[in-house]
Amino acid sequence: MKASDKAYTALRRDIVSWALPPGTVLGEVEQSERLGVSRTPLREALSRLTAEGLAVAQRGRGVVVSDVSLDHVDDLFSLRRALETEAARSAARAGHPSRFLHLAERFDDAAATLDATADRNAYYLLAGELDEAIDETAANPYLRQALTGLRVHLARLRRLSHDDPQRLRASAREHAQLARAIASGDPGLAAAATLLHLHNSLDHISSHALPKEATA
Repeated sequence: MKASDKAYTALRRDIVSWALPPGTVLGEVEQSERLGVSRTPLREALSRLTAEGLAVAQRGRGVVVSDVSLDHVDDLFSLRRALETEAARSAARAGHPSRFLHLAERFDDAAATLDATADRNAYYLLAGELDEAIDETAANPYLRQALTGLRVHLARLRRLSHDDPQRLRASAREHAQLARAIASGDPGLAAAATLLHLHNSLDHISSHALPKEATA
């Protein structure tokens, strides 16, 4: 892996996971030493992150991790509705029901076992598998590229809301419903299941947001 790719991958992961929270200064000397790369590839990585909107150049501070706030939520979800409903429709039209029925069963199991001690990361990985299955089945490279960029910012939004087991269980049931809708081969049903999940997700984020100072 090129040094710039190594730095980009590590910084992107840390930004998305909030190991580097919004407002963190990405100093060249500090990050070069932390990541074990020289300053030239680090600058290349910072340029890529800035182009993606994960970092921003600020006068007098250098490059910092970009902010995440409720001000961005409506815009992100407007785009998410357009992209994900089309992806679900395309996946339903394409077929492959067995793959989605298997995912639905796994989401049923997750809904039955998610509690305060459950591994959230395992559940998010399962949700990522559904995203991947939809992307592959929809087979639209332009749609996939747009969704990949969008999901990076959506992953950061999770930190804004309380990650309570009740919502996770409801989300698992919604994902199971979506997977079964795609397996049915009915594009309209798949789109409706997608919209229901997105409506509930947006409502939860908006009503359970952490205090503004938690995002600083």
